[in-house]
Amino acid sequence: KNILNLNGKPLISWTIEAALNSDYITNTIVSSDNHNILEIAKNDGVQALKRPLELATDTTTTFDTIKHVLKHQEEQYDYIILLQPTSPLRKTKHINEAIELLIEKKSDAIISVCEVFHPIQWTMKLDNTQDMSEFIKNIDTKRSQEQEVYYQLNGAIYIIDIKKLLEQKTLFLNENIHAYIMPKENSIDIDDKIDFICAESLLQTK
Repeated sequence: KNILNLNGKPLISWTIEAALNSDYITNTIVSSDNHNILEIAKNDGVQALKRPLELATDTTTTFDTIKHVLKHQEEQYDYIILLQPTSPLRKTKHINEAIELLIEKKSDAIISVCEVFHPIQWTMKLDNTQDMSEFIKNIDTKRSQEQEVYYQLNGAIYIIDIKKLLEQKTLFLNENIHAYIMPKENSIDIDDKIDFICAESLLQTK
């Protein structure tokens, strides 16, 4: 899906362009095992790093991929920023603001979030019978405007201190980690066809 044409350019190019225009990012790298994606990266003017087969499986973790990228860099960096191509509505402005927040908070990591799209107070598990008796008893039926605000990870921006990342082997550090709050309209994470249509519609509207 990363090479699908989204409003005139490949999906991944939206993220590459946002990274290249940042005031703070010094090196932009695309890691992939897919030849077409690597060619797009080269054409867009960024470093294309071929991922080995052992890192191209369903069980490969994001940490393993990042570790491979770091291993193949001659320069030493303090922070790595993970920008997933499935968040095409995330702009350079958001990347810059997230980095500025990192500096302001003296944080070891920043992760982007947005308000949940629907109140979690309206959610509950259903069993195989799909009986809603307990569901109705336990949910909070107040209007969405009256509900307490909750936030969700939106997958758009992860900034992590590299030393801490390698020590803890996870993007989700156990302390000194802060949230960068993004608008819902910039937080579409393309997972399926409906998400793609929503992103395309928003881009065309703007």
